[in-house]
Amino acid sequence: MNEFINNKILPPVMKFVNTRAITALKNGMLYAMPFIIVGSIFLILANLPIPAVANWLSTNGWSEVFSQAFSMSFGILAIWAAVGIGYSYVKDAGHGDVALQAGLTSLSAFFIIQSLTIANPMTAALANGTGTLTGKEVTAAFDKLPSAVQGLLNSPVTGVLNLTWNGGQGMIAAILIGLLSGWAYSSMIKAGWKITMPEQVPSNVANQFTSMIPTGVIIIGATVVYALFNKIGHTDAVTFIYHWLSVPLQGLGGSFGGIIIISLLVPFFWFFGVHGGIIMGAITGAFLIPNTFDNAALYQAHKLSLANGAHIVTNEFYNNFINLSGSGITFGLIIFTIFLAKSQQMKSIGKVELVPGLFNINEPFLFGLPLVMNPILALPFFLVPVVVSATVYGAIYFHIVPPMNGVAAPWTTPPIISGFLIGGWQYAVLQAVALLESTLIYLPFARKYDKLLLQQEAENEEELEVEAH
Repeated sequence: MNEFINNKILPPVMKFVNTRAITALKNGMLYAMPFIIVGSIFLILANLPIPAVANWLSTNGWSEVFSQAFSMSFGILAIWAAVGIGYSYVKDAGHGDVALQAGLTSLSAFFIIQSLTIANPMTAALANGTGTLTGKEVTAAFDKLPSAVQGLLNSPVTGVLNLTWNGGQGMIAAILIGLLSGWAYSSMIKAGWKITMPEQVPSNVANQFTSMIPTGVIIIGATVVYALFNKIGHTDAVTFIYHWLSVPLQGLGGSFGGIIIISLLVPFFWFFGVHGGIIMGAITGAFLIPNTFDNAALYQAHKLSLANGAHIVTNEFYNNFINLSGSGITFGLIIFTIFLAKSQQMKSIGKVELVPGLFNINEPFLFGLPLVMNPILALPFFLVPVVVSATVYGAIYFHIVPPMNGVAAPWTTPPIISGFLIGGWQYAVLQAVALLESTLIYLPFARKYDKLLLQQEAENEEELEVEAH
């Protein structure tokens, strides 16, 4: 089985994971992380769960200030993705001197393929009714207005960027544009489609001429795409991608079956010595980060509920539960090695892992215990993330706890603290339950492995004594 997996399964998987596209996706999204995390802080400040403080902030206009900071950091997630992925793709292709221009070209293409209009907000306000009038009465009053006024109120607002498409709902489109732009840009540079300046010209000036042709071709291509969707489909590419690709992907990744598969694949890769966290993080981030953004928007609007479309599975589900205390949720092993282990190997490795484990880093266990290729500890290593995922999913699905609030806690945030950040005290308790599940499931297997190690250590001591005599 080991030979089959190592020779037949892992090579194509690793070939896919190490492709330039996946590498660019993984590295490009890292550039968005500071904006996600800092923006999450302002999301918390704008929606503090202390009514008296929240009312004071709202009355004095501070909630609006904090919301502004959130909207222009976390709230424009797709923009960071478009720039970062385009930049990373071209940089990884060996063209670092023009990588920034490539990222900006990707952003320009992303803007071009989306409509620069939004529905007139007055139309929605009139349709919903205001004051003591019903919607029917407002409609009747609206019909009595002069036709010119009606036309003005019904006209869309043009020449604006729609923040909806530059946030979570535009993420898949931004990723596709970033990858396509990066591929096209690097291919044209490699093929020699560039204007070469004399050596006497400063490099910063020469780089702009080098970028001229690739940038022009990509912008023209994006314009053609916009024209086709606009004239033939009467829509835009970002809207089309959202409805036909983003929504299905978010639904698939956010389903119970999807999260169970994800929770199995992380320890599966690690079992064979491959970094499962990075592999699955790069793949799942494309549709779980938009889920996080959607929940953050609902939380900001005070409408966070499953009935209003909140997602059960977000990127924080992956970071702060599936990888709680490290891949495989190895907190139970920490408890065993510190308090119950008898073998010197488990005792010593437990002391090494204690501090890293508090920050969800468990490489000492993975390679020092080891968990990699360990048949005795394989079952709990695979089982614990599945049990925890099922527990958390069920708690949200059956309304025991509310959906996660969209706040992004870094994956290195210690357990309980990260739970409080991503959903309040309920999630701190839920993480405590997850750690308890880890302890109970790992305990019998860890005891068996400890007994085996103790026996081996005794045999080694006997051999040393015999050699000494």
